[in-house]
Amino acid sequence: MFRRKKDFYVNARAVIEREGEHGREVLLQRRVKPGQPRRLEFPGGQLDPFEGITDALTREVREETGLTVSDYLTDLRGTTTGTPAAEVECLTPSFVYQTRRGPVDSVGFFFRVQASGDLTERGDGAAGHEWVPLGEVRRRFQDAPDTFDWLTQAALRHLLTHDWAGHDEPQNDGQGA
Repeated sequence: MFRRKKDFYVNARAVIEREGEHGREVLLQRRVKPGQPRRLEFPGGQLDPFEGITDALTREVREETGLTVSDYLTDLRGTTTGTPAAEVECLTPSFVYQTRRGPVDSVGFFFRVQASGDLTERGDGAAGHEWVPLGEVRRRFQDAPDTFDWLTQAALRHLLTHDWAGHDEPQNDGQGA
């Protein structure tokens, strides 16, 4: 049986989080590549051949946002094994995705991270960076899901169901308003 060769992409994506004045916030950016819709997304992109997954994540975050990944919010439990035939990195991302239908055939790894540095006004294919409180992300996603690209819609559904369930409103410190 003959299998037609297709482009296949492997990606690393960052959900960059921080504590802001209104509780937990995440960084969203707008895609600004010619011929692509200007929808909201999380930073990230394709791995180069034989590039480590976390190396690609760090590179993509830097290229698109100007920020440096400073901490992982999920334990990576990483190991690297070297043999005469190959070197293999194994690690635990926050979650994995695979497109089963869509504009591109891809598999990718999302990591919940923190980052430091100065946010750029415009990065590689990205602009309009904004820190958005989780409650606002949830509202935007429920009210207008098409403002997010298709991959970010899937990631948000996953995060809001699992990782962020119950964590999208500011924490009450018990001191009153």
